[in-house]
Amino acid sequence: MLEEFKIIEQSLLFNGLSKSMLERVASLAQKKSLNKGEAIFFEGDDATGFYMAAEGKVKIFKMSLDGREQILHIFGPGEPFGEVPVFHGQPFPANAVTLCKAKLLFFPRKDFVELVSTTPSLALSMLAMLSLRLRRFTSQIESLSLKEVPGRLAAHLIYLAEEQGRTDQVVLDIPKGQLASLLGTSPETLSRIFSKMSEEGLIKVAGKTIHILDYEELIER
Repeated sequence: MLEEFKIIEQSLLFNGLSKSMLERVASLAQKKSLNKGEAIFFEGDDATGFYMAAEGKVKIFKMSLDGREQILHIFGPGEPFGEVPVFHGQPFPANAVTLCKAKLLFFPRKDFVELVSTTPSLALSMLAMLSLRLRRFTSQIESLSLKEVPGRLAAHLIYLAEEQGRTDQVVLDIPKGQLASLLGTSPETLSRIFSKMSEEGLIKVAGKTIHILDYEELIER
C-alpha cells in the first residue's frame, strides 16, 4: 500500500489531494507486473478501467491497414493512460504495450467513477490532466501534419530539453526505432536526418545522448 501511495501522491493527476483522499485512491489501485513487449490492452477492448505506470514505460499506438505503427505517446512513472474511455463508456481507441519490464496500477472504472462523483477536487484534477493531454495531442497532430520530418525531430529535441531542464544535451528515453514511429517516419529516414543535423553542426549524436551544439538554430528548425 505504501508503494502505491507514493506513486499516486507524486502523480500530476492527483496533485493537491489531501492525504486521506490519496489513501482512498490508493485503496482502489490493483498492481500488475508485465514483461517487455506485453500487451496491456488492444484497440476495441472494453475500457473496464484505466492505468498508471509505476515503473517502466508504455507506448500507446495505432496500426494502419498495411501494418505500419504510429506511436501516439510514451508514458512513464506517475503518468495515467487509458483514462478517457472510462468516462464516456467507449472501448479503448488505441493499443498499449510495455517497452520494458513494467509495473502498473489499475483503477477499476466503476469504483473510480463513484469516487470522482463525490469528490469535486478529484474531478478538477482529472479535468486538468485531460486538458493537458489534449494540448499535447494537438501539438503532435500539428507537428505530423504541418512539419517535415527534420522539423518534427527538432521540435522533439526541444521538448526533451525543456523536460530534462538543460539546453546543451538531451538523453533519448526510447530507442531510435520507437522515436521514428513517434515522429511518423522510418528508422532509415530518421538516421539520415540525425546524420545531416550532425554534419550541419546542430547536434552531436553519442548513442542515446544528443549533444545540442546550436540550441537557437534548433528552435528555428
